Amino acid sequence: MNLMNIIRTALIASCLFLVNLPVVSAQKENDLDALLADPGAEQSKEFVSYTFKSTRIINAHSVEQTPAGVMDMRILHRFGNISGGAYQLFGLDQASMRMSLDYGVTPWMQVGIGRSSTGKELDGVLKLRLLRQVAEGSGSPVTLTYAAGSTLSTLAWPEPERGNFFSSRIAYYHQLLMGKKLNDRLSLQLTPSLVHRNLVATRTESNDIFALGLGGRIKTNARMALTFDYFMVPGQQLVEHNNSLSLGIDIETGGHVFQLHISNSRGLNERQFITGTNGQWDQGDLFFGFNLSRVFTLRAPKMPAPVGGW
Repeated sequence: MNLMNIIRTALIASCLFLVNLPVVSAQKENDLDALLADPGAEQSKEFVSYTFKSTRIINAHSVEQTPAGVMDMRILHRFGNISGGAYQLFGLDQASMRMSLDYGVTPWMQVGIGRSSTGKELDGVLKLRLLRQVAEGSGSPVTLTYAAGSTLSTLAWPEPERGNFFSSRIAYYHQLLMGKKLNDRLSLQLTPSLVHRNLVATRTESNDIFALGLGGRIKTNARMALTFDYFMVPGQQLVEHNNSLSLGIDIETGGHVFQLHISNSRGLNERQFITGTNGQWDQGDLFFGFNLSRVFTLRAPKMPAPVGGW
């Protein structure tokens, strides 16, 4: 069984595991009835914190949100193909990057903007937390977050004399992030995704691309964790495409989260790495990179965070 078949099997098993989780605890049959009987029950719940240590696993969004009033400045750096060998210093002579700013508007809403040097693409994102995992007792067994974004290419038209449309520069994506912290060391996330591209390369490709993502985090000590994310595009929706797989290490250093990783994706936004990955792990078409995050508190919270943090 090759690597991709193993990953697909793990993805299906994880889907079945999360889908079959109980919706509520057996301790209470009805959250609404319990809340009406005890108005303070919602405030007394202990929410799970730090399902992931960052708002991105590697490439993929995580269920984590930037806290209210906090600005997250993030730099995603991806070098060239390591198969270039010593002449290209194993990809270090070539580099692309994405710089972004994410802001927590409320404890459940995050907005962000970014720019990738690959394709000279601008992007924006909105994240809304719909449910939050409760540590024990009655409540949601998972954290559920909705993410929606768009990308805009600013590359010069390759054929400026033909009829080009501004709308052809734009793509959109929608994602439902379903994450669960299984214990203090292991977290998993499923990410059903829909990417819409206004302009496609060939007539055989669909404008709408469905993908299913799987991500995870294994905590090794208080400051480090192993991470991965994988996006499978089922069927023949894309021509000459490989599924995106990234493996990484998270290192927390005070106000920074430093992520080292290797991936078969060069692109750094959802349109690029979900629909535009061409690298092959078994052929050594891989790209080394790092993500660096630094947070700044711009607005102090008006009230203390609930137990377990935002």
